[in-house]
Amino acid sequence: MSQHGTANSAPSAALSLGRGLDLKSPVLLASGTVSYGEELSQLCDFSKIGGIVTKAITLEPRTGNPPQRIAETPSGMINAIGLANVGIERFITDKVPFLRTLDTAVIVNIAGRSIDEYTEVVSRLNHVEGLSGYEINLSCPNVKGECMIMGVSRDATFEIVSELRKVTDRHLMIKLTPNVTSISSIALAAEEAGADSVSLINTVVGMAINYKTRRPLLKNITGGLSGPAIKPIALAKVWEVFNAVTIPVVGMGGIAGFEDAMEFLLAGAKAVQIGTMNFVYPDIGSNIAMAIEQYFSASGAIALGEYCGSLVTD
Repeated sequence: MSQHGTANSAPSAALSLGRGLDLKSPVLLASGTVSYGEELSQLCDFSKIGGIVTKAITLEPRTGNPPQRIAETPSGMINAIGLANVGIERFITDKVPFLRTLDTAVIVNIAGRSIDEYTEVVSRLNHVEGLSGYEINLSCPNVKGECMIMGVSRDATFEIVSELRKVTDRHLMIKLTPNVTSISSIALAAEEAGADSVSLINTVVGMAINYKTRRPLLKNITGGLSGPAIKPIALAKVWEVFNAVTIPVVGMGGIAGFEDAMEFLLAGAKAVQIGTMNFVYPDIGSNIAMAIEQYFSASGAIALGEYCGSLVTD
């Protein structure tokens, strides 16, 4: 699908991330903020956006961390949900039928305790129709001893992506953590192992305290910080990774409006994900998508493909 339009048509916001993941808009809704789609479908026009990324799915059902596991912080929120989800069996039987009805791309976020668990989940989903690809969660900061270990190691990232590439022909998007020394090194490992794209950033490790009770706000003590507070960090990481890899970059982290999304595109993202702000404005995704479409469809507008990564730094 062309990103540059033709002599007789204005540029549009449609794009392809490769390996069958074609999007009508560069706007996606991020994992963990749209659940399994149905919960937000009456509040956001999914037909206007590029796609949704489901809540993380694991091999077995998970109850997650004990409460309190979410708290508001200045310009954002902190959470330690702990990958609570229905598990692969109920996802396929109870959630996929609705997801198939959506007029948008459906990307399944996948997490696990081991490479075998990741590959088992992907293998079982390969036979399920109506899915556009997988976002592999190697970067959850509030699940001790699991996917976070893989996401901070270049070798572990290469190994798990290599194994997943062997078991699926669907699009593999690897979700990266900012809680590493060199995020570009991890991104390169994912690319070398066969990833089709990378998404970043996941939440930043943070902490919130009630000084009156002398206790942390989260039972888990620390959690993942998200929202506008992390936007400058996210922009810097997207720019770093864009200049290191050749596969598409999907940017996220603190996007709260049209202007924020455009900044991520300039920094090198080919698409963006809206996360925390879905809790504040459930229709923000469709609103941003329509604003982007209007911008790139205007007479004389630059093409989306030419705009992405065109940040002027001299």
